[in-house]
Amino acid sequence: MKKLLFLFIAFIAFCGTSLTAQNTKQIIIEHVDFSEMNQTEIPGAVVLSGNVRVLHDGIRMTCNKAYHFTKENYIKLFGNVKMNQGDTLFMDGRYAEYNGNKKFAYATGDVVMRSPDMRLTTDTINFDRTIQQAYYNSYGTIVNGENTLKSKSGRYIVGQKKYEFRTAVVLTNPKYVLKSNHLDYYTNSGHSYVFGPSTITSKEDFIYTEKGFYDTKKNEAELLTNSYIRYGTRVIKGDKLYYNKPKNYSSGTNNVRITDTINKYIMEGHFGEIYRKPQGDSIVMTKHAVAKTLVEKDTLYTHAKLMIVTGKPGERIIRGYNNARFYKLDMSGKCDSIHSDEKKGLTQMIKRPVIWNGDSQLTGDIIHIISNSKTEQIDSLKVLGNAFIIQKDTIGTGYNQVKGKNLYGKFRDNKLYEVDLIGNAEKIVYMYDKTELFGIDKGKGSSIHLEIVDNKITTATLFKKTESEVYPDSEFPENVRKFRGFVWRGDEMILSKDDIFPQEEKDLHDKIVKKSDADKKVEDKPMDPLKKTLEYDKNNPQPKPKPENP
Repeated sequence: MKKLLFLFIAFIAFCGTSLTAQNTKQIIIEHVDFSEMNQTEIPGAVVLSGNVRVLHDGIRMTCNKAYHFTKENYIKLFGNVKMNQGDTLFMDGRYAEYNGNKKFAYATGDVVMRSPDMRLTTDTINFDRTIQQAYYNSYGTIVNGENTLKSKSGRYIVGQKKYEFRTAVVLTNPKYVLKSNHLDYYTNSGHSYVFGPSTITSKEDFIYTEKGFYDTKKNEAELLTNSYIRYGTRVIKGDKLYYNKPKNYSSGTNNVRITDTINKYIMEGHFGEIYRKPQGDSIVMTKHAVAKTLVEKDTLYTHAKLMIVTGKPGERIIRGYNNARFYKLDMSGKCDSIHSDEKKGLTQMIKRPVIWNGDSQLTGDIIHIISNSKTEQIDSLKVLGNAFIIQKDTIGTGYNQVKGKNLYGKFRDNKLYEVDLIGNAEKIVYMYDKTELFGIDKGKGSSIHLEIVDNKITTATLFKKTESEVYPDSEFPENVRKFRGFVWRGDEMILSKDDIFPQEEKDLHDKIVKKSDADKKVEDKPMDPLKKTLEYDKNNPQPKPKPENP
């Protein structure tokens, strides 16, 4: 019984060996000028010389001389070695070895590997035909269209037309230089995928990323981890960045920050765009958008649903549309839209504008704030149409009020200290002796001049056609203590930089930041190839060769 079991196992093993031998294709000698066997010098080999041509399972090899080890299905090739797999992959060198059983090739000595779209030169290449991968560790140079790649080592995956680099690699193009320690490069499309610290440098721009995609033909990038783009003095950062050099366009999504180091301003939001133009770059920011501008030693925060910055350095124009708001330590305000011209030093607040300066509320049809571009301080303001100043009485329950057709105010150290109201001017001022109210001054005239100290009205002087009377508190009726058009907007007052954002934008911001923080805790991995990379040949078919004329 044991003998029969042994014979059965031996038979199964023999059948398996026979099947393996039948499936293994032998190296075929297609042509040779001379052949001989010298078992003393080269045991087990047939020496082939003169126009040697060999074929094995779709790969053809030629050389000047070869040692063919028939039993091992192995061959060594010498002198002017050439290998080609179909019509797509060619490899030349001075010496090569090929194992028919393992379908493995080795070539050395000024090796050149070519395909229709690339050329690799190096000292030594290994080519595993079973998995269709070639690799080198002897420094190599790859030329692919306008791109030249240099690295110490690399791997080429034939079916994907892709090079993998896991050591320092430099891609040089006439327009830029890409450097990385982790790069996947597709020779058909020129698409590049980097992981880890990587840079792309040109005369105009600098890109840093730790995870991203770059189309070397279109000069287009999609950047993720810790990425930023620098344009001269401007830097754009964000969770996701898009870059298109031919269109002079970049955009950022989530936690976007655009910094201008020379002009001292920062824009933040969750979606931003930069358009580069000869007449000056344009910046667009939405989703919790804010512009931060350094004004002397203070920062001015400006928000609107849509923020736009245009113009050359020193001539910037900032526009904010829909629910515009601003805040600095000694002043805040809001309106429907805001327009600020850096060159003119003019900021226009349009539609339902209101400014709070200390305890004073200023309103009117349109408000203009004029700044000194040299000192970067607020110089003056104009309120055009229905000008109204209201100060809440800090001791009692009343309101100091001054109104007129137009208002012209002057600032000192960013504080309003002098105001003139022109045209149909009226005033109601609560008058105190320290903390005791001794009268309410009500009057009108062609104009009123106000003196303000520490944001409080200290004097109110009427001019031309004046009428004025001081009433005791008990003799001043409640129904005349507020002028027509009186609107106290204290509940809208912006008390901090966070108050410039409506609640819905705060909620959006918190949601995006929370997700971004959670994503950063997940282990980062290289990008998967994009659909346009995988389907490049399908979407960009090569023209078929024209048939030859008979």
